[in-house]
Amino acid sequence: MENNPSLKSGLHENLLALKQRLGESDDLLVREFQSGAGGVRRDMVLLYIDGLAEEKMIQQFILEPLFQTETAAGGKEIVLEQLPGYLKNSVLTAGQVAEVGQQEPAADALINGFAILLVDGCASCLKICMANWEQRTVSEPSNQSVIRGPKEAFTENIRVNTALIRRIIKNPSVILKNQQIGKVTKTNVSIMYVQGIADETALKEVNRRLSEINTDAILESGYIEEFIQDETYTLYPTVQNTERPDVVAAAILEGRIAILIDGTPHVLLVPALFVQFLQSAEDYYQRADISSLLRILRYFGLFIAALVPALYIAVTTFHQEMLPTQLLISLAAQREGVPFPAFIEAMIMEATYEILREAGIRMPRTVGQAVSIVGTLVIGQAAVEAGIISASMIIVVSITAISSYVIPEFDMSIAVRITRFLFMGLAAAFGMFGIFIGLLALLLHLSSLRSFGVPYMAPEGPITFQDQKDVIVRVPHPGLRKRPSMFSKLNPVRQRKSKGKNGS
Repeated sequence: MENNPSLKSGLHENLLALKQRLGESDDLLVREFQSGAGGVRRDMVLLYIDGLAEEKMIQQFILEPLFQTETAAGGKEIVLEQLPGYLKNSVLTAGQVAEVGQQEPAADALINGFAILLVDGCASCLKICMANWEQRTVSEPSNQSVIRGPKEAFTENIRVNTALIRRIIKNPSVILKNQQIGKVTKTNVSIMYVQGIADETALKEVNRRLSEINTDAILESGYIEEFIQDETYTLYPTVQNTERPDVVAAAILEGRIAILIDGTPHVLLVPALFVQFLQSAEDYYQRADISSLLRILRYFGLFIAALVPALYIAVTTFHQEMLPTQLLISLAAQREGVPFPAFIEAMIMEATYEILREAGIRMPRTVGQAVSIVGTLVIGQAAVEAGIISASMIIVVSITAISSYVIPEFDMSIAVRITRFLFMGLAAAFGMFGIFIGLLALLLHLSSLRSFGVPYMAPEGPITFQDQKDVIVRVPHPGLRKRPSMFSKLNPVRQRKSKGKNGS
């Protein structure tokens, strides 16, 4: 049997075929009527999916024009072969109208919010865009919030998201390419970039990886991320995701490529570098000195979140001579009644905190915060009084947990949290030597990663001196004359030298 048969000239034959394509679904609404549009009254059928197409728009832009137009221009009858074109060009007032001659595109159009108009005797139909389903309005970002800067976030509607980006970059060089991925879901996926700035090699690679995805369903951006990432077996993300339109706009202006997926408020950005996961949109809205200080604090928080529990275990277990005498006596007194070694003690507290954090996320918002506070205060204090955990370990776990929130990107924060447990195990087995070996292995692993051909640790490894202006510290905007060299080789200069204050 032909997978995509053509429409027939019989009205009811086409109607039956489309009903069968949609499995006789009860939400498929059928409106049969007669219209004299074209010079002679003919039987017509209008089909649309309840909830996907707007009935008021159907009444205004389809039914009213068809009922009000009884004769063709000049009183002549329009021949049957030209009738769909006449209706499209001279009768229907909807914005998007196209002629379709096969069953599969017609059925797909119904699922995407189009109305289908069948005319008796015509071997084609008209698909008319009437999409107007319920959707969430543009609101503030839930995860990547800022004090100074735009307060808009993406929604689940891909067309709203592309409009938010185009509203920021009002330039025809912003190119949007659409495709459908998923044999069953047929999810709309778009790539967005600035022509003349985006690297052609990276653009071809993105298109190649997306075209090779062969799966039934794409339900969220995480599906796409796992299909296109360079390295599967790594804790560290090589594809950045964001819910902020201003972040996407800034990224594509640097030469990166945005991947938008219908049904999710998260947009993917490639290539993605390690340093970018420690940068926030607010870094470019605050003054350069404030932004640089905040970035330094994030790197310090990254160090604390990944290594402080391991350093505590190593020092208290193997290297007590590194501590001042008074501090050593104080720690020994605290641990006198604790029955577990430092590693087991740390694992108990870290695992407990991770459980509390996950419970706070999954529970209803009205009680989630209360559970986190009660768990942190009551359980921690009770564990110290019971002699199961030392007070110093509570301090270590607390400062480690707080530091992990300093990292702006959630994916990077999770990777650091998992790495923390690996370092704790190395510290318990080999002390400081194990931590240094772990750091060396981690550095080698990160240096081996690529994100769409770009070294993951760039511009630090390999080092690029001209890109150091926007890594750990950020120079003022007049000094950021060039785009990052690893993203845009076609058009590296983004601003010219400013004139002096006196205009010279």
